[in-house]
Amino acid sequence: MIKCIAIDDEPLALKQIIGYIEKTSYLQLLDSFSSALKALDFLQSNQVDLMFVDINMPDLSGIDFVKALNSAPKVIFTTAYREFALEGFQVDAADYLVKPISYSNFFKAVDKTKERYFSAIESGETIQQTEQFLFIKSEYKIIRIDYNDIKYIEGMRDYLRIHLVSQEPIMTLLSMKKMLEFLPNNKFMQVHRSFIVNLTKITTIERNRIVFDNKVYIPISELYKRDFQRFLDNNFIK
Repeated sequence: MIKCIAIDDEPLALKQIIGYIEKTSYLQLLDSFSSALKALDFLQSNQVDLMFVDINMPDLSGIDFVKALNSAPKVIFTTAYREFALEGFQVDAADYLVKPISYSNFFKAVDKTKERYFSAIESGETIQQTEQFLFIKSEYKIIRIDYNDIKYIEGMRDYLRIHLVSQEPIMTLLSMKKMLEFLPNNKFMQVHRSFIVNLTKITTIERNRIVFDNKVYIPISELYKRDFQRFLDNNFIK
């Protein structure tokens, strides 16, 4: 499911978007708001995949609201004025809808957004696993990756970059949490919010950092230090 919120200061327009979200099987409405300011606290404590945001709102416009976010979810802008669409795309909007909004246009926009940004959430074929390897979706291809070929995995906002021994890194639209569910935990460990490492590929640890290829330094954060230290203690000759 793609987790959504809706923001619009017009009650009827907000009610319509809520109805369209509830009508669409792969969308899950988490909450709705009459102003962007009211949505800020919710975003700080909840994982949101997609926002429907009205551009023309008092106090804080939809575009200024998205610009103010450090790591914004994908956004589909709604507006009564077609001329605001270009400005919306300048903040990397997934799409925009011009009011009055029909369900067919709504569905067309969200379906395009799903295919472009959320195929990893919706596709059961995104990861397929065996004891030696897994398959992931990258762009329009399904790629086999051997566990032994993975050095480390880097989280990059909506994507993961899988760094390999045998070839250039592979990008996939996937979360760290989802990837950890499929990796064997006796070989892989998260050591930082943005890094998962293959424990069998570690050769050097320096000042709370894992060193790969004498040039890549991966920090071990406080949150994961205890588990990593336990791994070291279990494999350390004293």
